[in-house]
Amino acid sequence: MNLVKRVHHTALEEPQKIAYHFMGKDTTYAEFDQTVGLLAAGLQKIGIGKGDHVVFLLGNTPHFLVSLYATMRIGATAVPVNPIYSPEEISFIVRNSDAKAVIALDKLLPLIRQASAAFPAVESYVICETEPGTEEEIASLPEDVRGKVKPFTHVVASGGVPAEAVEVDDDDTAVILYTSGTTGNPKGAMLTHKNLYSNARDVADYLQFNPDDRVVATLPVFHVFALTVVVNAPLLRGAQILLVPKFSPADVFRIIREKEATIFAGVPTMYNFLYQYPESNPEDFKSIKRAISGGSSLPVALLHNFEDKFNVSISEGYGLSEASPVTCFNPLDRERVPGSIGTNIVNVENKVVNEFGEEVPDGEVGELIVRGPNVMKGYYKMPEETAVALRDGWLYTGDLARRDENGYFYIVDRKKDLVIVGGYNVYPREVEEVLYAHPDVVEAAVVGVPDSNYGEAIQAYVVKKEGSALTEHDLKAFSAEKLAKYKIPASIEFLDELPKNTTGKILRRSLKDMAVNSK
Repeated sequence: MNLVKRVHHTALEEPQKIAYHFMGKDTTYAEFDQTVGLLAAGLQKIGIGKGDHVVFLLGNTPHFLVSLYATMRIGATAVPVNPIYSPEEISFIVRNSDAKAVIALDKLLPLIRQASAAFPAVESYVICETEPGTEEEIASLPEDVRGKVKPFTHVVASGGVPAEAVEVDDDDTAVILYTSGTTGNPKGAMLTHKNLYSNARDVADYLQFNPDDRVVATLPVFHVFALTVVVNAPLLRGAQILLVPKFSPADVFRIIREKEATIFAGVPTMYNFLYQYPESNPEDFKSIKRAISGGSSLPVALLHNFEDKFNVSISEGYGLSEASPVTCFNPLDRERVPGSIGTNIVNVENKVVNEFGEEVPDGEVGELIVRGPNVMKGYYKMPEETAVALRDGWLYTGDLARRDENGYFYIVDRKKDLVIVGGYNVYPREVEEVLYAHPDVVEAAVVGVPDSNYGEAIQAYVVKKEGSALTEHDLKAFSAEKLAKYKIPASIEFLDELPKNTTGKILRRSLKDMAVNSK
């Protein structure tokens, strides 16, 4: 069984069941499967076959869902890319992935005009029409470019008869996800059909998804967290996806109320925006039975504030692109531990080890390593990096963690984010938790900066509530009540907002650059 077959079975068994809702329109599983089959046939007609790589430059629209399942249906490999990446970032991924085709939003036609000449290996560009006049724009392209570019609807229509699913092996690559590396170029994690199916199945089982669920998809679907938790897991269960084009508190609350959504998944920044939204009230989350957080650590103060306001329990988990992504979640059948990423999900094992790969005692900090059917088969064209990440059947995550005596894991911080002040280890998350506990703090992030006396010093960046008179002195005094002296920020700078990527993750690298450049 794989994801494509599972959706096809649902379409045959319950054709009128709603697969997804988008911009006021419902699409049934039968309609979804039919369009997937037609696009798959259309892609075959333009020369895309088993083993070929197809780059997606798409957002939260039905085009993404159809393209993903059509690509997997013909045994090709999907390469989802953030469509608002810079031309340089997109260029690297298109070249490095050896893409044979690109499926892109019509808003990117100016980029395609340049890219067609820049990427001779790309044979076809399929343009998804979201605005009027797309076909006229394509017709105005230079003749040598125009021959490669086809409207999405034309490719679907050209299919004629839906393509049968091509047989694939469990170990065939279904998706390549490029990780956003903090240094150097991103690495393409190769996820197999088994990886994706097993993680969607195990997440759906662990979090008790059922066919009647309505899952809000406002996380960027090209990101691995969304791909598994709000796309593949609901479709595997025969549930309904509520596609939200982009995150905004007003839109999220509206879709939850209108469609009586049952599951919401978000990153901590989203929960913070929802909590801070002035027009929100407890009724806005009344239908939500399961709130899920991932992507980065959820500050405990924010977790409690959100739960108190909306009367819903948040289940925090952990994952990474290389693990498809989920490895841990707070269990639903026993105590939820705030600040913890929970326990092993079914079929996945987590372990905390020292620098020699030996498991450390409970309570001690070490590197988190993972094994299971969800772990990637390697990085595309990067054997040396693969050998570093995958050792003796385990994936080394690069995250520092500890486990308690009850089997709950806690992310302490990224290995690379550890700050050493005068020989003492300081984990940024520990300091951030204290800053978040101040009632006037909306967001906080901590980085290490060079210091001539102590090697490194703690630099904090804080967004405070509008109208707050909070000062650096006040916040340092507040921190001194809860932190050892060497952990107190040497400097606190107030910003209007913190830099974030499209998934809402705070960009510590940008803050570190800002801190270093200001010295």
